[in-house]
Amino acid sequence: MDQMLQTTGANDRAMMAPQRVTPLDRARTLTTLLVLLHHAVVNYTWFGNGDKMRWLGFDLIVLFNDSFFMAFMFFISGLFVRDSLARKGSAHFLRDRAWRLGVPFLLSIFVLMPIAYYPTFLRYHLPGTTDFNFLHFWWRTITVGPWPSGPAWFLWVLLALDAIAAAVWLAMPRAIATLGQIVSAVRNRPVAAFAAFLVFSIAVYLPLRLMFGDGSWLEPWGYPLPIQTSRILLYAGYFFAGIGVGAAGLRAGLLTEDGELARRWLFWLGWALLFYAAILALVYVKHNWIDLDRPPAVFEISYSLAFALFSAAMVFAVPAILLRFAKSGWGLLDALQPSAYGIFLLHYIFTIWLQYVVYDHSWPAFVKFAIVFVGTLSLSWALTVALRKIPVVARMI
Repeated sequence: MDQMLQTTGANDRAMMAPQRVTPLDRARTLTTLLVLLHHAVVNYTWFGNGDKMRWLGFDLIVLFNDSFFMAFMFFISGLFVRDSLARKGSAHFLRDRAWRLGVPFLLSIFVLMPIAYYPTFLRYHLPGTTDFNFLHFWWRTITVGPWPSGPAWFLWVLLALDAIAAAVWLAMPRAIATLGQIVSAVRNRPVAAFAAFLVFSIAVYLPLRLMFGDGSWLEPWGYPLPIQTSRILLYAGYFFAGIGVGAAGLRAGLLTEDGELARRWLFWLGWALLFYAAILALVYVKHNWIDLDRPPAVFEISYSLAFALFSAAMVFAVPAILLRFAKSGWGLLDALQPSAYGIFLLHYIFTIWLQYVVYDHSWPAFVKFAIVFVGTLSLSWALTVALRKIPVVARMI
């Protein structure tokens, strides 16, 4: 009898254990690569004020990424919340999230970001005009400011959304299950789900975008807790949409490898490219025929709609492509997967320092970008692999 009970308990734990879904792992890793790419090229764009060597193609990359990838990160993060809550319960879930998100966030704002931003301080403060000591710079950063969080802002926002999800799970146990049922109802009608998500995306983005514009950031009390004001509801909406899809089943419904979502990958990609073309057309119109200081309301509405629609279409297109070609070779994504989170946390140090090193050289923009991108990926990957050999760090990243 004891042996039977032990076997049953082992089977229950196995059933509750988290299962890897390879296409979704690849989606998270791909997004990490896009973040790294974004930060590597942004210094060489025409709209920025970074390096003197620039290339218009990098502006297109930055525009493409910025129009979807952060919302997509929140969507992908939401996919795993329901199963994690069911497996651990609210309290354990929050402790785990605090360890995996809260501690890295604190390390980022107190250690990693000051190291990353020090080259920027050196570039704009000539020798003899200020104290170049790093400790002096660090102390001034956290006491006087500005105190930037860099890409780590994603961590505190995700932790806050996880806390809200845990509270909902505790106070209204059926709410997340209801979300899953709504998604399950359209699992065999992906076009209807697509249309509904387009409308949803507009609803959670357009009002705040028109109210605050796209350049406004909310940073409570000057602490490094920023979030782009116009995208607060967009990120929260996509996160809870991801929870609903995850509650419907990560290996079933919309996310099955041979399902309608995957089979229609060209359809979703086509719509995404069409919406991105609309964004490009509107940007061209803006820079040629519109007063940049006072753009008309019709332009603001049109651009907001194109942004929301493109973002929504990419939420369908990227998973569909990865699901459709799940059995194909994705060597780099699969190799990076165990280190993706660590690369996300560490890459900004290497990106800014390498941009600082190549700044004074008159090399073409693409050469500088290649040095920064390859160097950042290699160094942050290698450092992550080394750090993950430490057990306590491996449990965090």
